[in-house]
Amino acid sequence: MPEKSCIMPLKYPDNLPAIELLKKENIFVIDYTKATSQDIRPLRIAILNLMPIKIATETDLIRLLSNSPLQIEIDLIKIKSHTSKNTPVEHMRRFYIDFDVIKTRKYDGLIVTGAPVEQIEYKDVTYWSELTEIFDWAKTNVTAKMFICWGACAALYHYYGVPKHGLAQKMFGVFEHQMLDPLNPIFRGFDDIFYVPHSRHTEIRKEDIDKVPEIKILASSPQAGVYMLSNQNGRELYLTGHAEYNAFTLDNEYRRDLAKGLPINIPRNYYPNNDPHQQPVVRWRSTANLMFNNWLNYFVYQETPYNIEEIG
Repeated sequence: MPEKSCIMPLKYPDNLPAIELLKKENIFVIDYTKATSQDIRPLRIAILNLMPIKIATETDLIRLLSNSPLQIEIDLIKIKSHTSKNTPVEHMRRFYIDFDVIKTRKYDGLIVTGAPVEQIEYKDVTYWSELTEIFDWAKTNVTAKMFICWGACAALYHYYGVPKHGLAQKMFGVFEHQMLDPLNPIFRGFDDIFYVPHSRHTEIRKEDIDKVPEIKILASSPQAGVYMLSNQNGRELYLTGHAEYNAFTLDNEYRRDLAKGLPINIPRNYYPNNDPHQQPVVRWRSTANLMFNNWLNYFVYQETPYNIEEIG
């Protein structure tokens, strides 16, 4: 990663495409000199991006992480044993770091994304061994972890043996959710009902979670089922949906599958009048911003030691 960089208040690799896209959205930027003159320690966040179109996922996550007064340094991590087929090799070489390079480092936070392998048995995923090594490393080298979609299923299975279950039909659309633990800090500022996109072929079931005393369900949906879970101290957050999605992600997925001739229904509660010719209605943007801000503040910033080497 280049030594000189900018903070918005994120520190990121120079010329990362996501940054130029977000600048056009009027995301706050301060220069490197001003940022380094502030007498604070930036939070160090690692993102293990397992999604196929990595630039889109980077943009979605950085958009949410940047909407905070906290300074944050980002490292983009990749699986060494897997070669991305949908992201340019030059982009991966320039902006991503192999896990081997960072395994001796400490991080305040780790985000693990979903991956398009949910219908494959865990042991048959080509990079399962390396992924579980990262999960084990995170236990002692990271203060707070956030696992998204398949990343959440995989971590729950590895840490606690929680199984995933296949769905007869893809859970696809934007669904309303309810808080089961409304006093949890992750929900500060939330409305009683909030919306989150889902796009998955598998689910985590309540009856399986009830057998694991270390894990509690924080939010669920009448239609989409279990959504948010955490361990007892809140250091592990599991999300089965995609609050980080931008307005057109479900639209892009829908049209992609149509073009491939795959069985796909119109995403529910997404287009006005369920008409894919109309522009989607975004109902989850405020939820996503609140959730990421609350996670950074209450579970990362307020819990991590000032001396980063004391983590673990």
